[in-house]
Amino acid sequence: MFFPYFASNSKNRNFELAVHDPFGSSDPDSIVVYINGNENRGNYLYLFDQEPIQPNLHKSTFSKIKEYCGTKKFAMVTSERDSENANWAQEYLGGEQFYYFFHGWAALDWFRGFNRTFNITPPADRTIKKTFISPNRIIGGKRKHRVAMLYHMLKNDLWHNHISAPQVCPVEGEDILDIAGSMSKNYPDIVHVLKEADLPRTFRNEETQEMSSYKLTQIKESCESLFYHVTETVATGKRHHITEKTFKPIALQMPFILTAPAYSLAYLKQYGFMTFGSIWDESYDFIEDDFERYTAIGKLMKQLDSYTSAEKHKLWLDCLPIIKYNYEHFYKGNFEKLLWQELENMLGQINDYFSN
Repeated sequence: MFFPYFASNSKNRNFELAVHDPFGSSDPDSIVVYINGNENRGNYLYLFDQEPIQPNLHKSTFSKIKEYCGTKKFAMVTSERDSENANWAQEYLGGEQFYYFFHGWAALDWFRGFNRTFNITPPADRTIKKTFISPNRIIGGKRKHRVAMLYHMLKNDLWHNHISAPQVCPVEGEDILDIAGSMSKNYPDIVHVLKEADLPRTFRNEETQEMSSYKLTQIKESCESLFYHVTETVATGKRHHITEKTFKPIALQMPFILTAPAYSLAYLKQYGFMTFGSIWDESYDFIEDDFERYTAIGKLMKQLDSYTSAEKHKLWLDCLPIIKYNYEHFYKGNFEKLLWQELENMLGQINDYFSN
């Protein structure tokens, strides 16, 4: 979409478009550059809209981009807003930076059609048997907040819920106890507590934690859970960056609690969605200290888990109007309209920038 737009709309038709391929990659060797016209006299647009920006990890990638760009007029596109790391990237790379919600588009694409299937039990027909579902696959590297939340689940006697977790991170190769040790300053007993976990822990019909970002899975487990605990890709620092993971409970017609950066619920509301602050305490979203926020989320999960079956059923009924609203907002076009308006505005801003 970006390439044909600027090839046909820009006053200066000479430009280069740099992207990463395959999807989800961000290393220097994954950079692919598409050229239109004279590459020596054009503009340079870099799409870094799939992954969160990590200065230590991506400095070598951005150095290669600077080398490829040279003296051309430069712009970068991210899917990260109000972000310290995005600010660092702009300072390091120069030029201008633009934003659109890539992961909103990804969720609409990946979860399309699930509103026309018959394998998701209608919310009004569900029987709540568990308090929550919490899938966890990558726990190492920058995802160690998932280990912190697993600690809180064990510490708060929540292990009887639908929870998955590996013993060894399938991507980083780190053992969960080694990851836990890096957080012992914040949680002195974290290693001791996690030693009691019987890991790896998988869902029904799984041999290991499956990569399933692009589809809805664990539908049976989800449909018997009061809420979906989303452990986002990013849950540290000052930034707005949520992914398709947050939209899974919306597509599954469920309430949700987010382990994500502070103000992520407020960010989601800016795209027209409702959250569940009228049903339970969502003040965790305003806690800027990451570890304090994780602790508050763990306490909320414990509180909801302590309710009787009748109390959980009443909570579920109270949630139904919000569940329905979010589901229709996602699947009936209103969310897409907001995303399209945002994207069109951004493309126009980039075009104006390159034309001046």
